[in-house]
Amino acid sequence: MPGRPTGGVRGKGEIIRTHIPAARVPNAMLRPSAGAKRRLIGLLTLVIVSMTWVPTHAYAQDAAGDDDADGASFVGPRRVLRDIGDYATAPLRWDRADWVYFGGALAAIGAAHHFDARVRTHFTAGSRTALDGKDTHSTQDALPAAAAVLATGAYAMLIDSSAGRTETWSMLEAGGLASATGFVLKFAAGRERPNQTTDPNRWREHGASFPSLHATAAFAIGTVLAESGNDRYRWVRRILGYGIATATAYERVKHNAHWLSDVVAGTALGMASAHFVLNREYGSGRTAGLSLVPTDGGVMLSYTVPLR
Repeated sequence: MPGRPTGGVRGKGEIIRTHIPAARVPNAMLRPSAGAKRRLIGLLTLVIVSMTWVPTHAYAQDAAGDDDADGASFVGPRRVLRDIGDYATAPLRWDRADWVYFGGALAAIGAAHHFDARVRTHFTAGSRTALDGKDTHSTQDALPAAAAVLATGAYAMLIDSSAGRTETWSMLEAGGLASATGFVLKFAAGRERPNQTTDPNRWREHGASFPSLHATAAFAIGTVLAESGNDRYRWVRRILGYGIATATAYERVKHNAHWLSDVVAGTALGMASAHFVLNREYGSGRTAGLSLVPTDGGVMLSYTVPLR
């Protein structure tokens, strides 16, 4: 009968019938499990990334911007190393407000991650270079934040303002600390950029997408610009500072260099780093910490925290 091979032909037919399904079924089964695995890695990376952040409850100075203020303190190697150490260990001194910031950042990143693919599609619809892997606008997108630092420093030198020089240093320090942290997180996350893949869950693939260093540095610099100085032109400062940072983040997504959640993460990291620096520069300078106190017959471990 047709369709029923006999003898050796039947045996070969059975081999073919057993191999074809065996080659297809495992692939079909593995695809969803691999995707689920990538999503799980992505979520775990978000949690780990957030735990390494430096969210701080901070306020900009309320001073009138007098050039004779303490802002003109000397910036030397010891102070830089001390600031780096305190920045790295800041999570040990989180208070309730810090944890609220931490939770809010996680929620914002998670919400943005949900829309990553949709936002990418919006900006790349009809593009023939959406997956070329090139970031041709990197320098262009970095210029606004760099210009803010240069303009602040140039104006401070022009009018010989120590407060202006301090503000310039704060911008550089905030941008440097935030960018260094972002670089480490990029290596840890390994997320592929939207110009490399259409899947926003491609983590641990040796990519460099999460978080956006441009957005991180722009919000670190922009927040210092917005929240330092006196309150006379606060609204102008905030429009300029946050405007430059927001525009930078928008351009990175528009140019298909980052996912939406990349720039949201960079925003949170940059703002947190800026407030850390502002607190260091204009705050009381008192920090909580552990210390060994000599006692009769030994030493005592002491934890000191300043009361507001």
